[in-house]
Amino acid sequence: MPTVVAISGSPSELSKTNRVAEHVLAALAGDGAEVAHIRLRDLPAVPLLHGDSGHPAIASALATLEKADGVVLATPTYKAAYSGLLKAFLDLLPQFALSGKAVLPLATGGSVAHVLALDYGLRPVLQSLAPRHVVQSYFLLDSQLTLTEDAVVLEPDAARTLKDILDDFADAFRVARRATAVARSS
Repeated sequence: MPTVVAISGSPSELSKTNRVAEHVLAALAGDGAEVAHIRLRDLPAVPLLHGDSGHPAIASALATLEKADGVVLATPTYKAAYSGLLKAFLDLLPQFALSGKAVLPLATGGSVAHVLALDYGLRPVLQSLAPRHVVQSYFLLDSQLTLTEDAVVLEPDAARTLKDILDDFADAFRVARRATAVARSS
């Protein structure tokens, strides 16, 4: 069974970004993927900022990431950039941490002025971690999201676009999983 992990880079407890990640994981689980969610705000700050990969909570997050076929990186946008919390986590990853994996970058934000933060800020960092494939990123405007008590509701056009992107992502992580299995058997 393919495994997908979402990594949420929001420092906020009541976060649209975290809810979008949960929405994505629910959709992928409904399509047969085994899913996990790493909320970076729940990791201990000092070990994270010191790059202490030996700390039990950090080591557990890294092990979850290592086992994944697909990785969803969800971040709020601050000052036209992805979150510092996500940057701190990405900085402690080894050079080839995303090798063989499919990656889906997602961002939330209040203005279309920040849309390029994914492609100009985050994508080069992801590419340096050697993923098999980074699918089309997606930026969701706050105005396209409505939080309910336990979920997020997407505006219909945003929901359709996200579904198409998730279909591409599911194909990509299944291909990545097969390629990894073939490489291991050789």
